[in-house]
Amino acid sequence: MKYPLLVLLLLLSLPVLAVDQVSVVGLFSGRAVLEIDGARRVLKVGDTSPEGVKLLAADSESALLEIDGKEQRMALGGHISGSYQAPPRAEVHVWPDTRGMYRMPGSINGQTVDFLVDTGATHIAMNARQARRLGIDYRVRGERGMASTASDVVPVFRVTLDRVQLGGITLRQVTAVVFEGTQPSDVLLGQSFLNRLEMRRENEAMVLREKY
Repeated sequence: MKYPLLVLLLLLSLPVLAVDQVSVVGLFSGRAVLEIDGARRVLKVGDTSPEGVKLLAADSESALLEIDGKEQRMALGGHISGSYQAPPRAEVHVWPDTRGMYRMPGSINGQTVDFLVDTGATHIAMNARQARRLGIDYRVRGERGMASTASDVVPVFRVTLDRVQLGGITLRQVTAVVFEGTQPSDVLLGQSFLNRLEMRRENEAMVLREKY
């Protein structure tokens, strides 16, 4: 009976890892340089530092870290200190209209838009008139391509939107396509936005939530 007691005492005597200060000082594809409680650590994706910080993902813009069991995305120069708590994730409920369509006001690059949520659309999609109203110079800044509609394959211009907002959710650098002519009649909120969120149904509502 002495040995289980000895093991228990040893486990109780082990130090509990607690991170007080974390800074991102370097970012690369699949790798990040962190300063953790004054120690410089170079981690590859999947590595865990001696302090218990795990690198889940990294690119030239940000690192996704697991700290004290919680996920935190940090940009270059980002810093956290003290007892870490993950920020609340924004959530939006979209309700169907009388025709069963999911519509909600939002904005593109700061300009108000009435979105029609379309899970079957690959990208955010709009017609040329809507793009001009939003100040999107698609002919100069867009990339020519082709897109399939319900009845045809038509030319489009692919553009990158600086900022797309729906309720409390804001995403940056979102791909969209602009169709010449008057179709689609609504600005479609497609998968280039939806794929970057968690999506579920609650009764009739479509619930969209930030992933991080």
